[in-house]
Amino acid sequence: MTKLLIVDDEAGIRQIIKKYAQFEGYEVAEAANGMEAIDYCRANADVDLIVMDIMMPELDGFSACREIRKMRDVPMLMLSARGEEYDRIHGFEAGGDDYVVKPFSPRELMLRIDAILRRAGSQKAAAQQESTVEHEVLQMGGLCIDFSARLVYVDGERRNMSPKEYDLLFYLVQNRGRALTREKIITEIWGYDYYGDDRTLDTHIKLLRKSLGAYAKCIVTLRGVGYRFESKTE
Repeated sequence: MTKLLIVDDEAGIRQIIKKYAQFEGYEVAEAANGMEAIDYCRANADVDLIVMDIMMPELDGFSACREIRKMRDVPMLMLSARGEEYDRIHGFEAGGDDYVVKPFSPRELMLRIDAILRRAGSQKAAAQQESTVEHEVLQMGGLCIDFSARLVYVDGERRNMSPKEYDLLFYLVQNRGRALTREKIITEIWGYDYYGDDRTLDTHIKLLRKSLGAYAKCIVTLRGVGYRFESKTE
């Protein structure tokens, strides 16, 4: 059975999410703060997705997310009462896969959880398939992208990025030279059933450009259309 870890300092919110999650057939574990979440993940390797509140006592959701990411690559959905772009960026930088603003619809939350889990399953299957084929590395000036190992180097320095940043970069690079619409990118990276808004794409593009440094200009904005990755940086 798929297990969710619900992390929120408000017991009422945990109970609401738990009620809907159990109705959908999920097994549910709970934690009241970031430290409890980290301790639970250390002791239990069977968590399939974490719903993580951001503003909590003892240890906030951002910090907990980063610490858990060091242990394992488990999908995370961030919850917050703050929906400003800065907060979204911070959440994605910490490694969150999606960001939901309170108050939220429990039904929509379940749809997002289902979408994340199905994408994670598809990506895992794709990664297993890729492991059987030849190691693929793209060298473009000082930008080195190792698709198989999911590693990115800029002028010899390794860049640490969130899982979605890697997915987005790899998709753009593998389709370099092509004009990709916003809808196409969202469909390929977040799935046909993505229930968020397209600001999530813009936020990840900003994060990706920041990670690429001098090679940020390889990602060209096509006004009214989407984006294109260009190999030439001059």
